[in-house]
Order: sequence, then C-alpha cells, then structure tokens
Amino acid sequence: MTAEPMQLACPVFFVGFMVAGKTSTSRRLARQCGLATIDLDAYIERRERRAINQIFAEQGEQAFRDMETQVLDEFAHKGPMLVSCGGGIVLREENREILKNNGFVVYLQVTAEQAVERVGDVSTRPLFKNLETARQTIALPMYEDVASVSIDTVGKSINVVAQEIQEILEKEGVLCLRQG
Repeated sequence: MTAEPMQLACPVFFVGFMVAGKTSTSRRLARQCGLATIDLDAYIERRERRAINQIFAEQGEQAFRDMETQVLDEFAHKGPMLVSCGGGIVLREENREILKNNGFVVYLQVTAEQAVERVGDVSTRPLFKNLETARQTIALPMYEDVASVSIDTVGKSINVVAQEIQEILEKEGVLCLRQG
C-alpha cells in the first residue's frame, strides 16, 4: 500500500482482450494509490439491470456497442480515474478516438492460450467462442493503435502488473503525489 495518496493528471483507460486483467489490475492500482476506478461493463450491467449477454440476446451487439460508446464518452469527461474497458471497445473508430484524445491508454496483452485458460465460464462472454476466434481477436491492431503503453501480462501476477503500470504512470507524469 502506498503511504501517500496519489492523483491522476487525466483518465487512464485499460484496454485488451477479455480476461487480460483490465478490471483486476485497475482495482489493484486504485487500492495501491487511493484512486477512483470504474469498470464500464459492470457499470452498463448495473445501469441496464441485466447482464451483457442478456443485452446481446435481447437487443443485439449493435445496441450494446451504442451503450458502450455513450458510457465511454461519459467517463472520458468525468475527470481523472482508472477506467476498465470491455474487450471489444476498440472495434469502433469513434471509441478509439475517444480513448486516444481523452487520456492515457494501457493495453494489457494476453495470449489466446492464456485467455482460454483464464476465461472459465464462457456463457457470460457473448463473443468468446473458441481458441481460434480468440487468436484472431487478440491480434486486433486496434489495441496497439490506441495504446499509450503496452504491457505483457503473461506469467505475471496482478500485483506485478499493477506495480509496473504505476511506475510507468509516474514516469510519464500521469500519476503523482496528491497536492495539498
């Protein structure tokens, strides 16, 4: 635990394939540094009072992506906090522009094999089908396109990844000691 409370200069967005560790890492970093954090998928589920796979089933992927864009834009302008984005957030050009223009983007990289190992219950993941689909999706160049920094998470604990990101954010001037 960091002794001194920290503050962010801008929002920090976490992107990457599902189960890359975006939510776990942003929560750990928030605890370490005394920062606010939000998981956009969890926020949408609370707001809509139903699971994402239910939204996909009842309204389709397009409707979910519209909600996702609206919520991303909302949190991009709420002030500095750690924002964990859904795995498919980079699919829309509009979202990539919001990410690049409104904060610092941390791309957490994971291999398809590790994603399959981590995913567990695929029924809660409407776009997770199999290893081959994961391989194709993980290789999306859009993740790299929006990234301010890329972090390889393979074989690293959440603690190690969070510490690595904290050091990068401090070095980049995005994270500093709280003034006053």
